[in-house]
Amino acid sequence: MTHRKTYEATRSEIAARYPDGRTPNGISVDDIVQLRLQNTWSTHLEIARQMATVMRADMAAYDADPTQFTQSLGCWSGFHAQQMIKAVKRMRGTAKGTYVYLSGWMVAGLRNRWGHLPDQSMHEKTAVADLIEEIYTSLRQADEVAMNDLFRALKTARTDAERADIIEQIDTFETHVVPIIADIDAGFGNEHATYLLAKELIKAGACCLQIENQVSDAKQCGHQDGKVTVPREDFIEKLRACRLAFEELGVTDGVIVARTDSLGAGLTQKVPVSRHPGDLASGYIKWLKTEAITPRSPIADGELALYRDGAFVRPVRLPNGLFPFQEGTGRARVIEDCIANLTEGGADLLWIETDTPNVDEIAAMVAEIREVVPTAKLAYNNSPSFNWTLNLRKQVRAQWLEEGRIDEGEYPEGNALMRPEFDDTDLGVEADARLRNFQHDISTRAGVFHNLITLPTYHLTAKSVDELSRGYFGADKMLAYVKTVQREEIRTGISAVRHQHEVGSDLGDTFKEMVSGERALKAGGHANTMNQFAAE
Repeated sequence: MTHRKTYEATRSEIAARYPDGRTPNGISVDDIVQLRLQNTWSTHLEIARQMATVMRADMAAYDADPTQFTQSLGCWSGFHAQQMIKAVKRMRGTAKGTYVYLSGWMVAGLRNRWGHLPDQSMHEKTAVADLIEEIYTSLRQADEVAMNDLFRALKTARTDAERADIIEQIDTFETHVVPIIADIDAGFGNEHATYLLAKELIKAGACCLQIENQVSDAKQCGHQDGKVTVPREDFIEKLRACRLAFEELGVTDGVIVARTDSLGAGLTQKVPVSRHPGDLASGYIKWLKTEAITPRSPIADGELALYRDGAFVRPVRLPNGLFPFQEGTGRARVIEDCIANLTEGGADLLWIETDTPNVDEIAAMVAEIREVVPTAKLAYNNSPSFNWTLNLRKQVRAQWLEEGRIDEGEYPEGNALMRPEFDDTDLGVEADARLRNFQHDISTRAGVFHNLITLPTYHLTAKSVDELSRGYFGADKMLAYVKTVQREEIRTGISAVRHQHEVGSDLGDTFKEMVSGERALKAGGHANTMNQFAAE
C-alpha cells in the first residue's frame, strides 16, 4: 500500500520548476525528490485517516475469510514498535495485517512521571497521545532510514538496469507505518472529557480507539478484582463521543473498539432510571442483587427501592455505596453489553475481557451476540495476566479425563501441572500445540478479527535485562553480552546491531551532503566502527 507519487512523477514535477537541475541557491532536484519521497506523511492526522482505511479493508477481508485475522503486540516506546515492524517485514516481506497496540496499563506502569503505577487511569491524559506521537515518529524514521539507503544505492548505480531496479524498489516501498489501536481507558472523565481526549489521540495518529465500560474514577485493570461498570446509556454516550471526535477530524473510517468488563465486574456505582420496560436501563437494573422489603426489614428514609415482579424490593448496597449484581450474571450482562454497544453505540469491534483463555467459552458468547448482529467481531486480549501454560494444560487434562483417554491420577491437577517435567509429556505437547493454534482457532471459531498481547514488551524487557544482568555481573562478563545479544543480532539479521545506522547516522550524512556538498563532515567514513557489521 502506498499513497506516494512515483519517483518519475515526483522528479518530473520538481524538474519542471527547476529545469536546470538545481534551485537558485544550488540545491539538487534529486535531493528534493529524495526528501519528498522519504517524508511519507505531512501530519499524523493524515496517518490516522490512511490507517483507518487500512483497518477497514482488513476487516472486510476478515469477513470474507476468517483466517485473515490481524495481530499486534503492545509497545511502550517508539523503538519497541519500530523493531517489531522491522522483524515482521524481515520475516514475511510485508507488515500487512500487523498493528501496534498501545496499552493504558503500560502507559501507567512505564510512561508515567509519577512512578510505576497500577492500571487505574493513574497517569497523565497527555501521556497516551505522547506515546502515539512517539511511535509514529519512530516508524516514520524507519521509513526515512530505509529510503535513504535506496537513494544512496541509486546514486552509485552503474547501469540503467540497476537504476531501474532501485527506482522500482522506491516506488513499491512498503511503509513501516501501521494502524495503532489506542487504549483510552474509561475515557478519563465524562463524555465531554472522553471526546476531548479522543481528539488528541486521533491528532497524534490513532485510527482506532479502545474504550471500556468501567467507571472512570474507579477504573481497574481488567484482570483485577473490584471492577465497577457504568450503565449502558452512559457507555453509549462515550462511544458516541469517540465517533464525533473521528468525524470532526475527518477520520470517517475511524474504528471504535467497545470493551466490556462485565464478565468479571460484579459492581455498579449508579442505578439508572428506567422509564419503560425493555429500555437499556431496565436491562441493566434487572441484574442487580436485591432483598425483600418486609415488616421485619422495612425500607428506611433515604433508601432506594425498585419495583420488580409486582412488588418493591431494595437493591443491596455495600458500605462503600456500590451496588452488587447477582452472582453468576456476568456472562448474560456481557452478551447484552455487546449487542447494545453495536446496535446503539455504533461500535465497530467488541472486546470481551475474560478470566481464562478458553476458545469454546468465547465462541459460545459470540454465537449469541451474532444471533442479533451477524457481523459482530472482536479484538481479543491474549493477556499475560493468564497463566497460559497452566490454563491450556488444565483444559487438555479435563478434556482427556472426560473422554477417558487418561486416568485421574495420571496427571496432577492444579499448579503442579506447571512443573517442567510435564513439558515433553503427551499432555504438555498437546497443550503447546493448542497454544500455537490458539489465535487461528479463536479467529475462525469465535469471530476474533484482531489478536493482541497487551504487555509483551514489558515482560520481554524485564526478562532480557534480567538475563543479561545475571550473566554480565556474574561469571560471564562480556561473554554474556556478546552471546545473548550481539551474536544473536548478527546471525538473525537484526538491523539494530548497526545502532548508529539504525538511529539515522547515514541519514544525517546524506542531509549534510545535500546542504554542504564536499564540505560535509560525515560520520560514516572508514573509521566508523559500524563498518565491522557491514552485510556480507
